[in-house]
Amino acid sequence: MPEPLHIGARKTRFVSILWLQLVTLAWMLMELGVALYAAVTAHSPAMLAFGADSLVELFSAAVVLLQWSSRVSLSERNAARTASVLLFVLAVVVTTIAIASLVLKGQPKSSCAGIAITAAALIVMPVLAVLKRREARGNGNTALAADAIQSATCAYLAGITLMGLALNAIFHIPWFDSLAALLAVPLLVMEGRSAWRGQSCGCC
Repeated sequence: MPEPLHIGARKTRFVSILWLQLVTLAWMLMELGVALYAAVTAHSPAMLAFGADSLVELFSAAVVLLQWSSRVSLSERNAARTASVLLFVLAVVVTTIAIASLVLKGQPKSSCAGIAITAAALIVMPVLAVLKRREARGNGNTALAADAIQSATCAYLAGITLMGLALNAIFHIPWFDSLAALLAVPLLVMEGRSAWRGQSCGCC
């Protein structure tokens, strides 16, 4: 006897969401690793800011997966507020490092790894955002909808970071890197405020 249509549709949506989030987790782990490597080796505040957003995106993707687990109880509110606190802390860290780099006249180096990962993120993250948004509308999952906006935000931040890295690489003006990091901070703060209020995103 064939299974009811709504059960089959639910299974299909679950598989789609599972696939999207596993791809996101794999990508964000790689993105975070490369970003932190570039931030350390190139002394780049901009890559630190990008890595900070990658960490939050990794957390956001994990939250969506945990909602489907019967063994873990994690409310959307608690998850959102945890992410909010993390964003605020990261915003303070990025601001401190960027300002210190400007005051102490730090010399962030050109980072081929940083340019490569941010350029790749500009391609990958918008695609993931569109796919997640489509699935979220299909099943009414607010956590997945918020995660879709996180992915879109990651792409926006990748563009800012890539611009700072490219300008530094071309013109050899180190403060471009710190400026890109400072431009990313308001975005991190807006995301943090929206997450604390239980909204999807403060930048939309």
